[in-house]
Amino acid sequence: MDLILHNGEFIREEDLVISREDRGYQFGDGIYEVIRVYDGNLFTAKEHIDRFYDSADKIKIVIPYTKDVFHKMIYDFVEVNNIETGQVYVQITRGAAERQHQFPTQATPVIIGNTKSVERPIASLNSGVTAKFIEDIRWLRCDIKSLNLLGNVLAKQEAYEEGFFEAILHRGETVTEGCSSNMYGIKNGTLYTHPANNLILNGITRRVILELCEELEIPVEERPFTKTEALEMDEFIMSSTTTEVMPVVAIGDHKIGQGVPGELTRKLQTAFEARIQVGVKS
Repeated sequence: MDLILHNGEFIREEDLVISREDRGYQFGDGIYEVIRVYDGNLFTAKEHIDRFYDSADKIKIVIPYTKDVFHKMIYDFVEVNNIETGQVYVQITRGAAERQHQFPTQATPVIIGNTKSVERPIASLNSGVTAKFIEDIRWLRCDIKSLNLLGNVLAKQEAYEEGFFEAILHRGETVTEGCSSNMYGIKNGTLYTHPANNLILNGITRRVILELCEELEIPVEERPFTKTEALEMDEFIMSSTTTEVMPVVAIGDHKIGQGVPGELTRKLQTAFEARIQVGVKS
């Protein structure tokens, strides 16, 4: 049985005790990260850890470890559970205190985490997936990787019930991102994606994709685009830590391009694969 992480120690799940007054349960008062593991190697761990600390800072939680110590902790966590291909989930809450909306004067942050063996979604990467438009009802600080995910959950469930892989969220006519992914359109050789502001989470895979576009000399425009423009794209992509560079071949009942992954999508997938194969612990 895999061990779990609790406040810097690796313990059995049955030994974990979390207070009923933990603010993560009561308010979603915390943040989280998911880091991919390939061949036993942490992929873009530094970037994920930097974002974890950045999100914590934005909601005024102090993580009781330096980044270097925390990075080593995550590395040891993967090693102790012998994860070859999978992921690490880690979260921190403000801690346990009597229920009140304002921050408690005395509370100790609580860190928990788990690892999981998860294979890459090769079949979907090859064939592509479908998505549908759903109104973005979330709060206005989507740049924080918060435990408050109810808006995401409701949209994902609606998409799932109708047979779609993901929801493409939009505020009015403007496309923002997915429930658990970033969104991109490709038109006439240029990649378009919503700018990294408070309306989206600046995904780590998103950052890698933009780096790959620069290497491949694919022009990028970080600007909002509309639902109508999305339907007129030659190619469409979603990305996340777990879905990598995922082709979207249809939005609703509307086929994107030829209804198959396009040429630039394949180039980005190949370049992303090369990044994985480097196999360097970041």
